[in-house]
Amino acid sequence: ANYFSKFSKAPVICKLVGRKVLDGVGQPTLEVEIFCTVKNYEERICSIVIAFHSQIPDTIEADEKERNDSVHTAVEWVNEALNTMLRGLESTDQYQADKMLGEYFANKVEEKKAIQEQEEAAAAKVSPAPSSCPPTPIPKQKRGGKSVEQNPIPPAEPAEPVLCGSLAIGATSLAIAKAGATISCVSLYLYIALLKHDQESPKEMTLPLPMVTLLNCEKNSPTKLKLVKEVMLIPPVELSLKQGIERIQDIEKEMTRLLESSGKMPGSQADSKKGKGQNSGKKGLPPLKIISHLGCLTTGYDNLEQLLVLMQTACRNIGLELGTDMYLAINCAAHELMDYDKGKYEILTGTFKSPDEMVAMYMEMINEFPFIIALIDPLRKEDREQWRSICCALGSKCYLIAEDAATHISRLKTDQNINIATCSGVVLKYINQTKVSDLIELTGILDGQRHITILGSPDGECLDESLVDLAVGLGARFLKLGGLSRGERVAKYNRLLAIEEELAANGTLREAKLEFIDFAGESQPEEQLPDVLPAPEQD
Repeated sequence: ANYFSKFSKAPVICKLVGRKVLDGVGQPTLEVEIFCTVKNYEERICSIVIAFHSQIPDTIEADEKERNDSVHTAVEWVNEALNTMLRGLESTDQYQADKMLGEYFANKVEEKKAIQEQEEAAAAKVSPAPSSCPPTPIPKQKRGGKSVEQNPIPPAEPAEPVLCGSLAIGATSLAIAKAGATISCVSLYLYIALLKHDQESPKEMTLPLPMVTLLNCEKNSPTKLKLVKEVMLIPPVELSLKQGIERIQDIEKEMTRLLESSGKMPGSQADSKKGKGQNSGKKGLPPLKIISHLGCLTTGYDNLEQLLVLMQTACRNIGLELGTDMYLAINCAAHELMDYDKGKYEILTGTFKSPDEMVAMYMEMINEFPFIIALIDPLRKEDREQWRSICCALGSKCYLIAEDAATHISRLKTDQNINIATCSGVVLKYINQTKVSDLIELTGILDGQRHITILGSPDGECLDESLVDLAVGLGARFLKLGGLSRGERVAKYNRLLAIEEELAANGTLREAKLEFIDFAGESQPEEQLPDVLPAPEQD
């Protein structure tokens, strides 16, 4: 029976089911379930839940309406048009499926444009044309009593419009990939690797290094520091993933202890003393830890040195040294810092710096704290000249990574080139109309141009673990999943641990490498990160 089963017809998709489900923070998102005809019987093969992602609207009500409308439309697309369109297609024909999904989405975009043009034409007939807007004033700076005009900063690029229902495309593409892996009896990460390498099985595979978020520094907190949004820990490459996570947990426990003792967390000892009279006669309650949606501690600081010195103290208290036993990455989210009236970044409350001054500040920071080996979004994507400057100055010492500073995936690829400012690498997120074949093609181009790939999870995460398999199969250098709390994030770390075990058992696990790009001397080979980063030069 097993012999003759090899000659049976290949399984084909017979039904797609889309439904509205809840993500990790209780918000609606999309699940896609795939059924295939296997040996003349309909079988449920797999399902995928994809995180919803949109541009931030002006109000919470607008966000909820946009989300609900988009999920509702996506469910309709899956259950009606996509279900009919993909019926009878082999689940292992990923590229044909993605081609059909891409064409369907392109048609929807054209339909939307046609409707908008009709609405604009109708509105133009009713209302008179508005008067032209006055030019944006150029900020002036006084020097010696005279006003000197400054060069205006490049304006912010308009947000990439998100078509209502677009997450149906990404969810269906990933569901088909998962179904293909299930039908082929291989893990999803290996199936993705086979797709990327033209069905040639890689002899060795490297796990992406985790960027584990330790602290979420809210920019609207009463503290002064605005430059840092996330502080992330990167374990050294010589440790296994399991050892690295255990070490990160030790640092997290010590940081929690230090924050509680310094009164920087709600429910800390300092706070409990204030309310001692009110709680008399009651047993001491455990301190309340504020865990952000990123699965990490939420806190704030008044300056960068205060934060980094506390990190060093926490590591030394447990016998570790930053720069040897653990490295740091900082997400600056610079696009959130720009004050467009002043044309400068607000790095501390009331302290502003121009784009050129930001470059100088980062150079000083990395020289003083060489254990920082990655900066994410240190500048806006519009400041291309400064991106080039910072990469030439610091590219051989740390990774300069574009996340929000990278263009939307649909605009990243232009004639086999990456349409972004000079940078070390890009954070890619599997959202909206992104298809599996898009990521395979894009990471291939990034690999060829010596950019590193970081797979990142969106803010509104879900329990689906497929992002981890994507990162491993695509050969991503880093994986940015958030902290070690919240089930939807921990599930992904557990999946990464399981893949490490599987690769180690098969003898196909290769140790990762940390290599920087010397942008200042492109002809020189890449520098490998030494076991101990050099100390900053003394004046």
